[in-house]
Amino acid sequence: MAGPDPSPPTLFLANSKPVAGAPVAGKFSRGESGEEDTTQHHSGIPFAISLNLLSDSWNFQPDRFLPFLTENTNFTVIGVIGGPGVGKSSIMNELYAFDSTSSEMLPPFVIESKEERAMARHCSKGIEPRISAERVILLDTQPVFSASVLAEMMEPDGSSTISVMSGESLSAELAQEIMAIQLAVFLASTCHILLVVSDGVHDDDLWHLMSTADLLKGDISDPSLLSSSSGLVEKDSKVPEREYIATPVFVRTKLRDQELTPKNILLLRKELIQYFKTSSFVTKTTRNHPDEQVSSSNRDTDSNMLNLFTIPCKEKKENPRAESYISALRKIRDQILSVKRSSFMRPVSEREWLESSAKIWDQVRNSSKISEYCRSLQDSGMY
Repeated sequence: MAGPDPSPPTLFLANSKPVAGAPVAGKFSRGESGEEDTTQHHSGIPFAISLNLLSDSWNFQPDRFLPFLTENTNFTVIGVIGGPGVGKSSIMNELYAFDSTSSEMLPPFVIESKEERAMARHCSKGIEPRISAERVILLDTQPVFSASVLAEMMEPDGSSTISVMSGESLSAELAQEIMAIQLAVFLASTCHILLVVSDGVHDDDLWHLMSTADLLKGDISDPSLLSSSSGLVEKDSKVPEREYIATPVFVRTKLRDQELTPKNILLLRKELIQYFKTSSFVTKTTRNHPDEQVSSSNRDTDSNMLNLFTIPCKEKKENPRAESYISALRKIRDQILSVKRSSFMRPVSEREWLESSAKIWDQVRNSSKISEYCRSLQDSGMY
């Protein structure tokens, strides 16, 4: 494989001016009242064009993002999933190394404004990709369990405007449930690291979603086996089959001082390990590190088997010695980037990764396991 391009294309370099010819973040302009014009901010599209990997009809559209990728094989893909307003985009901006003190540029990922929060609107839609100067591909996603997403996709009769399962008409509520599963399965199948972000101490819905995605992931291929350079690995090939899954990183945001005590964090880690100890997020991510041997006894008790990071509330803290929101957000970049990530079976370039991701999205959309699960939910009368 060829090495990195001498001058790789860049979407938007942090701490610098826009790159010529690249879609740039919208500049703030001041109206007569002196207020910032955030029209683009509220639209959820900070760039001149949208790079969204998913169309309004829920189809994969890689063409706009492809020009910003290279034949470089030394890159990292980090995706994020979580509910509305939990801080997904703030964390992704930090991973991008965006300079939040910049007064001229909007961040690469749009942050929910006070107006949007009051109106219960969401910023991110589909899968919004960005790539940093360090060649970290970041995939921000629309919120799961979001009332605003549900409202946008609901017809007057309660049916979904989006056909999430090929050839099937679903209610909007069921379609939203399947969309969340599809996003989780896709991210787990294509990312090196998957951030699972929630606020507060407990989020049973998100844990259940990730557990369901783990069960339904099934035979989704390793991305490196779908690229044009490697071709599909035939069943009679001597290359051993291995189901790929991203390394999960659980992030808890908006925690209060009393929730951030060492005792409470330890209890949360134990609860996390107990919930996922038999899932692929533990058993198969260890196989993704062939040089790492973990005994079954350690697998049940070692809190390092799953990564858990915490971020406190933004509000003024009762304990002046406690870590602030800003310092925790800055520290989490180093923590996430230092995680030992999953690795694909074969080296692939950035462009090959995108090509394989399109094929994996097709596998997810046409998954028999997800379709069967969808029918079970329909038959149960829940939707």
